[in-house]
Formats: sequence, C-alpha cells, structure tokens
Amino acid sequence: MKYAGILACMLLVSIVGANATFAHSGGTDKNGCHYDHKHGGYHCH
Repeated sequence: MKYAGILACMLLVSIVGANATFAHSGGTDKNGCHYDHKHGGYHCH
C-alpha cells in the first residue's frame, strides 16, 4: 500500500510538470525566441 501512494504522487508530479512545459502557445521566431508582451522582454526557449 505504501508503494501505491508513492506511485500516485509520482504520477501527479509528472502530470503537473508536463502542464508547466506547455505554458504558452508559442509564437516563436526561427531562433525559438519571442517577445513577452505580458512581462516585457525578449527571450528564447
């Protein structure tokens, strides 16, 4: 039963982490960069 809880936590962390990697829709240029209109500045991924 202990391992089921650990497995469930690992699964939850994996799902939350996967959502964080797709935080914005993109709109990157050929260098993989874009201007952040919300916070200002130009950055690359």
